[in-house]
Amino acid sequence: MPIDHNATPATRALYDFLLRNAKGPTLFGHQDALAYGVNWKDFHEFRTDVHDVSGKHPAVFGWDIGKIGPRPSNLDLVDFRQMRFWMREVYRRGGINTVSWHANNFLGGDAWAVGTPTVAAILPGGSHHQAYRDKLELIAGFLRKVSSGPPDYLPVPIIFRPFHEHTGHWFWWGKPHASSAEYIRLWRFTVRFLRDEQQLHHLLWCYSTDIVDNETEYLEYYPGDDFVDILGLDDYHDVGEKEDTKRLTARLNMLVGLAERKGKVAALTETGYEATPKPDWWTQSLLKSIVADPVASRIAWALVWRNDNKQHHYAPYPEHLSAEDFKVFAANEEVMMLDELPVIYPQDKPV
Repeated sequence: MPIDHNATPATRALYDFLLRNAKGPTLFGHQDALAYGVNWKDFHEFRTDVHDVSGKHPAVFGWDIGKIGPRPSNLDLVDFRQMRFWMREVYRRGGINTVSWHANNFLGGDAWAVGTPTVAAILPGGSHHQAYRDKLELIAGFLRKVSSGPPDYLPVPIIFRPFHEHTGHWFWWGKPHASSAEYIRLWRFTVRFLRDEQQLHHLLWCYSTDIVDNETEYLEYYPGDDFVDILGLDDYHDVGEKEDTKRLTARLNMLVGLAERKGKVAALTETGYEATPKPDWWTQSLLKSIVADPVASRIAWALVWRNDNKQHHYAPYPEHLSAEDFKVFAANEEVMMLDELPVIYPQDKPV
């Protein structure tokens, strides 16, 4: 059961599927997959670089709401109205949407503007708490409009993953810039505000660290079982230039074991090797890390980051040196793509 006991039928169905499918194939995900790819942008059909290569779309589609409010597009220039349309299309095709938030620093600057006590400032009683509430209201308005469209306009289930990689130092909400108590208060306030005050009941809440070595480190900033649905891990380190697939496998083993004891879902929420210069990376690095251990293989999904250009991309595109290996990866029985998903969402009418 999700932490929101009033979760919509479709949201409960998504959570149940992720729990049930743990022993099945790992879902493949890609960030901004429909918004652009290498050498194209804003294609008006359902297009992804992954499909251009393999004939299969991702099962999980990642989005980000960084810079929501001051302009019509996000930090990566994805138009917010178009984003809602694409999220609807993903839902209609039976796929899964997950949303991260590279939030601007409320004391000035972007998500990477560090060195300020921002978390303390936006907590209740803080100097910028009202600004944080105002931003959450704006986010609630956006998320509320992500619907199935006519005739029923059902809310589309969304896996919401704010304040990620907090175990690192590069974001203003990261470990050096906020105490464990402050981070936990911020997370719990955010859940209560969006769920209880704004009455958003189509969110699953995903807590995701950067790399950690053990459960103690993973749980240091953990908000508690009543405030988290999904335990995530972002790991670029172990599959990049200094590859250590055994280390990733060990981290996933730890993550899955912890999630299962808590009755939660586990996921590799971000990963990838920028530009993927290794021709067999998909099968011999990523897939190998997951399937090497029967516990690690029970992660729900693995999502690679976005395809901005030929220098900054994480999924293959036609003519890429890893394209042939990706075809083998996508066809592997341990990997699930969009067209292989079972029916997840019930056809319930609004309640």
